[in-house]
Amino acid sequence: MKYNPHDYQRYATEFILLHPQAAVLLDMGLGKSVITLTAIHELILNRFEVSRVLVIAPLRVARDTWPLEIEKWDHLRGLSYSVAVGTESQRKAALRQPTFIHIINRENVQWLIEESRLPFNYDMIVIDELSSFKSHQSKRFKALMKVRSQVQRIVGLTGTPSSNGLMDLWAEFRLLDMGKRLGRFITHYRDEFFLPDKRNQQQIFSYKPKPGAEDEIYRRIADITISMRAVDHLNMPQRLENCVSVTMDAKERLSYDQMQQDLIVRVQGEEIDAVNAAALCGKLCQMANGAAYTEGKDIVSIHDHKLDALEDLIEGARGKPLLVAYWFKHDLERIKKRFAVRELKASQDITDWNAGKIPVALIHPASAGHGLNLQAGGSTLIWFGLTWSLELYQQTNARLWRQGQKSDTVVVHHIITKDTIDEQIMMALSRKDKTQTALMEAVKAQLRRDAA
Repeated sequence: MKYNPHDYQRYATEFILLHPQAAVLLDMGLGKSVITLTAIHELILNRFEVSRVLVIAPLRVARDTWPLEIEKWDHLRGLSYSVAVGTESQRKAALRQPTFIHIINRENVQWLIEESRLPFNYDMIVIDELSSFKSHQSKRFKALMKVRSQVQRIVGLTGTPSSNGLMDLWAEFRLLDMGKRLGRFITHYRDEFFLPDKRNQQQIFSYKPKPGAEDEIYRRIADITISMRAVDHLNMPQRLENCVSVTMDAKERLSYDQMQQDLIVRVQGEEIDAVNAAALCGKLCQMANGAAYTEGKDIVSIHDHKLDALEDLIEGARGKPLLVAYWFKHDLERIKKRFAVRELKASQDITDWNAGKIPVALIHPASAGHGLNLQAGGSTLIWFGLTWSLELYQQTNARLWRQGQKSDTVVVHHIITKDTIDEQIMMALSRKDKTQTALMEAVKAQLRRDAA
């Protein structure tokens, strides 16, 4: 296929070429992969500045999206690649291939660097979903930092750089610039820009930004950061959001309230308990969805109201393809037991969905929330169970609400159990978006200004 880039895509590619360390914060659907691959093609085959690139991505994105993008565009011919997923022997075989690009899933970064015994001879790294390296305590972050100084160029791609607040940014930019802008140590960054927030005597649970901290953080990272929103550069389809409320009956409400108050409840002769506040949150989410796990991992049914609401939505769609996001395994089991559905797991599932062969498809946000192109298969998403993660929420919505969507309207339904934790999750997702939007706005590329 011939590549006819938008102005913003040319701008973003040029930004990567000009900046050895680049944070490319592009909204979902703007084509981060082809933008980056175009820069890689130029650096390898025209400028001879790079010889081998390591692309790190979520598993399904590494396996499906990046190879598809390389094969899709005519101008990328000549870019050889291998995909290092699967068994250890399969990964090693792929990494030994003398290709320009090695693509690996992020879960195997530590293995590659510390266990594979293969030489780390890359002069460029691309991290697709930089936000998955936001924890400085994670094994993948620590492993990548060991070899970071060996690499000349690095690109971090994400649409959600600070999904849980500004604290996320330190590890991400520590990888990019080795600590030049936000400091080499998380403690120094925290002391300079944050104040203790929630605490119990000497134990601090969370931090809040100091006055003026946001502006200063954005100012420091602006020179290597480009940010764009899809709505600013694409004729995006209209996105309609709808909340479908369901209500527990008196008996179900009593069980939910007792769980909330006592951290334990007996339902159908089975005991459901939570050992602490965090576990309680999970149990309440399960009960709001209609079932819960006992200590022995047995499933206890609470109600079928969300299943009934899902049935109404399926019937109302009249054969129009639906994408359903679930959270707990018992959600998956109960949905599959009641409806003729298919879970999107393998490459063939994704191909069949985009070909319109699957009327109702199921995805889990943690495994299918990043990078998959699903917009060809439908334009309606249903959240059966919600997630606290703004990043996974936004990324999952962007599987359909993105460039290439054929429908003029994308509809996102949320099935919400009234007066439960579902309503609090929806409010939390809305509040977190304020910080996310502030960052994206602060470093947004001003194409007209730069062109002037």
